Amino acid sequence: MPLGPLRPSPLVEQAADRLRDQIAAGTWPVGTKLPGETTLAKELGVGRSTVREALRALAGAGLVQARHGSGVFVTATEPDEDWPTRLRRASVADVYEIRMMVEVRAAELAADRRTPADLAALDAALAARDAALAGPAVEAFIDADIALHTAVVAAAGNPVLADLFAGFVPVLRDGLLDLAALVDVRAADAVHGRAAHAALVEAVRDRDASAAGRIIEAELRQTLAALQHAP
Repeated sequence: MPLGPLRPSPLVEQAADRLRDQIAAGTWPVGTKLPGETTLAKELGVGRSTVREALRALAGAGLVQARHGSGVFVTATEPDEDWPTRLRRASVADVYEIRMMVEVRAAELAADRRTPADLAALDAALAARDAALAGPAVEAFIDADIALHTAVVAAAGNPVLADLFAGFVPVLRDGLLDLAALVDVRAADAVHGRAAHAALVEAVRDRDASAAGRIIEAELRQTLAALQHAP
C-alpha cells in the first residue's frame, strides 16, 4: 500500500500517524528496517527534517529504534501506553487493589506526619462528606468521599504519593458512579461508612498509625467487595 502525499501542516504529526498506521498494518513487521529518510520523504511528499521528527516521535512511543550506522528498525506494532491510558483500560477492581496499598500506607504516614493544617483540612472534608451523605445528590457524595480520602493522602506529606493517588481518582470516581447506579451507596454508607471515616480522622489526629491503616483497609475492602459482586 503506497504511503501517498500528505496535506499541509501539521506535517510531523501527519507523517508520524501515517508511518504508525503502516507499522500497525504489518507493512514493516517487527525487526524490519524502515526505508531511509530520503525514500520516506519522497513517498510522503515532505522534507527529510519532517521525516526525522516523525521517526523521533515513533521512537518515543516505543515503535522504532535507531541503530547507529544501521538505520531505523521497527521494535513494536503498538505504542507504549502512558500511565493515564493504562489506568483507563484497567478494571476498577484492579485499581482498587492498588488503591488499598497506596492508601493504607498513606494513612499510616498521615498519622505520623499530620500538621494542624492537615487536621483542619480533614475535619472540613469529613464535615463536607457528612453534608453530602444527607443530601440528595449521589455524585456530590462520591466527590466528597474522594475529597476526604485525598485529604488523608495529602496529610502523608509525600507529593509523589499524592500525584499517584490523583492519577487513580478519575477511574475510582467512574467505578463508584457505576456502583451507585446499581446499589444505594449512601444507604450502605450510613450503616458503616460514616463511623469508619470519622474513626480514621481521629486515628490520624491521635497519631495512631496502626489504627489509621487498619480502618482504611477495612473500609476499602468493603467497597472493593461491593464492586466485585455488583450485578
